[in-house]
Amino acid sequence: MRRITGKAKDETLIELQSATDSQNGDENGGTSVNSSSEKTALPGHTETDKLQPNKDTVFFRDGVRRIDFVLSYVDDKDGEKKQDRRREFEANLEKEGLELETEDKSDSKDQKTYFLKIHAPWNVLATYADVLKIKVPFKTSDVPHSQDVPLEWLSHPFRLPEHIMRPQPDYFTYPFEKSKTDFFLITDKDTFFPPSTRNRIVFYILARCPYYKEGQKERDKTGIKRLLSNGTYTAAFPLHDCRYWKRARNAECESERYNLYKHWARFLCFYKEQPLNLIRKYYGEKIGIYFAWLGFYTEMLFFAAVMGLICFIYGLLSYEDNMSSKEICDADIGGSIVMCPLCDKKCPFWKLNSTCLSSWQSHLFDNEGTVFFAIFMGIWVTLFLEIWKRRQARLEYEWDLVDFEEEQQQLQIRPEFEIRCTNKRLNKITQEMEPYLPVTSKCARFCLSAATVIFWISLIVACIIGVIAYRLAVHAAFASIIKDPMRKIQVVGRFITPQLATSVTASCINFVIIMILNFFYERVAVWITDMEIPKTHLEYENRLTMKMFLFQFVNYYSSCFYVAFFKGKFVGFPGDYTYMFGKRSKLRNEECDPGGCLIELTTQLVIVMSGKQLWGNIQEALLPLMRNWWSSRKGRHHPENHNSRWEQDHVLQNFSQLGLFYEYLEMVVQFGFITLFVASFPLAPLLALFNNILEIRVDAWKFTTQFRRPVASKARNIGAWQEILNAVAILSVVTNAFIIAFTSDMIPRMVFLYAYNENAGMRGYVNNSLSIYNISQIPVYNMPEERDDWFENSTATCRYRDYRYPPGHRKEYTHTMQFWHILAAKMAFIIIMEHVVFVVKFFVAWMIPDIPSDVKARFKRERYLIQEYLHNYEVERLKLQLSASFITEPQSEMSLMTDKHEVLSECL
Repeated sequence: MRRITGKAKDETLIELQSATDSQNGDENGGTSVNSSSEKTALPGHTETDKLQPNKDTVFFRDGVRRIDFVLSYVDDKDGEKKQDRRREFEANLEKEGLELETEDKSDSKDQKTYFLKIHAPWNVLATYADVLKIKVPFKTSDVPHSQDVPLEWLSHPFRLPEHIMRPQPDYFTYPFEKSKTDFFLITDKDTFFPPSTRNRIVFYILARCPYYKEGQKERDKTGIKRLLSNGTYTAAFPLHDCRYWKRARNAECESERYNLYKHWARFLCFYKEQPLNLIRKYYGEKIGIYFAWLGFYTEMLFFAAVMGLICFIYGLLSYEDNMSSKEICDADIGGSIVMCPLCDKKCPFWKLNSTCLSSWQSHLFDNEGTVFFAIFMGIWVTLFLEIWKRRQARLEYEWDLVDFEEEQQQLQIRPEFEIRCTNKRLNKITQEMEPYLPVTSKCARFCLSAATVIFWISLIVACIIGVIAYRLAVHAAFASIIKDPMRKIQVVGRFITPQLATSVTASCINFVIIMILNFFYERVAVWITDMEIPKTHLEYENRLTMKMFLFQFVNYYSSCFYVAFFKGKFVGFPGDYTYMFGKRSKLRNEECDPGGCLIELTTQLVIVMSGKQLWGNIQEALLPLMRNWWSSRKGRHHPENHNSRWEQDHVLQNFSQLGLFYEYLEMVVQFGFITLFVASFPLAPLLALFNNILEIRVDAWKFTTQFRRPVASKARNIGAWQEILNAVAILSVVTNAFIIAFTSDMIPRMVFLYAYNENAGMRGYVNNSLSIYNISQIPVYNMPEERDDWFENSTATCRYRDYRYPPGHRKEYTHTMQFWHILAAKMAFIIIMEHVVFVVKFFVAWMIPDIPSDVKARFKRERYLIQEYLHNYEVERLKLQLSASFITEPQSEMSLMTDKHEVLSECL
């Protein structure tokens, strides 16, 4: 095959064009016609300088063959070795039938980079479409769309134009077979396979094409990925069809990127529906499924956010009815109660009314509405997962993904697996020799992987213990600083308690540690998964997903689990306190505020969740914007004025195979925050909703403007993330039940109200929840070094948060019967809430079918039509064969009957 280089200037198509396009031309299809006479030549420039080839195109120089893929490379010190690899690789690509065209480095802006353009002709596309069983249309669909719903006009402001929502008609499809091309709706072979399918086929060839010399088979010298890793090529990518802010000049280009940017990627479109069919057509089903899931998740968050806001407003409106806070803030009640020191030596005795503000804050989130909201979220999670299954089933049918998983498992074996697994065995299904990983090697790799995972999880736990030790150590420091009258900070001491200061600073430190550990976890998880050598791409992603989520789960949620279920639960009582590492460590376990630990869990959740979302948005949006601003400062804001289409895409970021993985991970971690601990912060779904509205448009903007066009790939669902979401949903019911029972004060208040103080309401609850201890019995090492003036001779006892008998009682300092009543009530509440929510969950799941009835009907009709059309096609083809045999070669009656039987047997 003849190779064309950039030096062949005489063969290029020359067109007259101005240096800049007119705005009117861009709005009317992007075509602008300017004659050379309309532009005066600048001094020192000849007439030839104004004639430039049209480089902003996705076609070869002949203007006919489409560029399906682009490889780039540069000459360097190791040039000869890499040149040999490229020569062999490109020769093998030509043997596969691909057509190549090279742009010389002298034509590139940096004068260093070569660009190899690849075109797949019809024969190659047809062959590999048959191999990959790509579904193509054979008949226009006659199934009507869903009927118009009442009050449809209300949704008009949120809808997009029909040609954007449905960029192509609905067809019935069937896996392509090269031998039956006349069975399919082929009007133009050049446009029959869309660009996304073409680049998927070409990448399949590139990933498996060897670059060793003929007769010298070296298994590791295969595929474009290895050539990219060893520097032979610098990049490999399919082209965008046009610039994102202007339509393509060539009318044959689809300008789908421009449509996506105009109707989807701009933030002003945040209230519009997403053009999922156009996203799928341009980027492939895998990316389309992600945005479909993210959009549906955001829609469902709206209902959770509204209910959470209602619960928060209820807390505000019931502010004045909060008897507990009134008693704590009352000077005669809370001001007369002296509390025991919260730490050794540094912490003084203190008055209960010093926590007045935190008790009011706790009531905002720790009220009767919390129980209702926790139950609601348990049901919401079920509705979210079940309705998503229905929507996913609809997308599977509409996007021809129903039978895809089996094909993917069989056909898309990772090239790395084929290269690294030298052993072969017979596949009992295909009856072909295929590579496999021996059991001994698999076990050894699994053990090493498990040990590595355990080590890194232990590191997370060690970091959490370090943060807990920090909390214990600095609590005393904050207590002495805030209470010291010589310090300026005493002005805000009444607003910032030692507990609040400790909680906020510890949460910030924990967030920093989380971000640092995340940097290592991503690399460790990828390394472990690569070491295991998964067989298929699907298996690789599932294994990586499970490892990464396990790391992130422990990393993000450990501190919240500590505050929710451990802090304040194992503190002991005055005279017999519990220490973290024994009494020698002098790190006494933390106590909760008299208002409870729920406000501290809220603080932890808000800081970690909000910090993660803020940092993620900075990484995804602000940093690329800053890079674009810096590029514009250097005069590269409009590269299309002097750069070719492939050079414009070459400077964009590469979208890695795991790019979508991190997008899912971010959203699933957020899903854990709004479900596992939502009882402590009803506004979490509202924060998530605002973040996701921005997230959809930021991700769309990145895909459209900042990334090279990714290779289109298929996926019928969200993969292993579905099982993770199911597990988180079940765990969330348990965690919220325990939070309400053991972290909030809801159950102790209910027991007091209905069992110990039926007539007086909540009056007296604060005094009832505090036990008494004799100050003279406090050991010396627990006593504060300094005492305030008001404390001297004011009382002989102090109070602490527990239910124990007072001094002088025959069972002094042991738990009262009320403690056991409250514990029984807590366990009963957990059991009842879990059973109620789980029963409702299973009932809802049973009531909502996974596949809509209309989708089942359409699927059955398509199967019926496929069988009918195939039968008719085979009959017609048989008739043509029989008639052709009569015309071309007269035969005897006996031989003719034999031929008829053979043809019919083949058909049957």
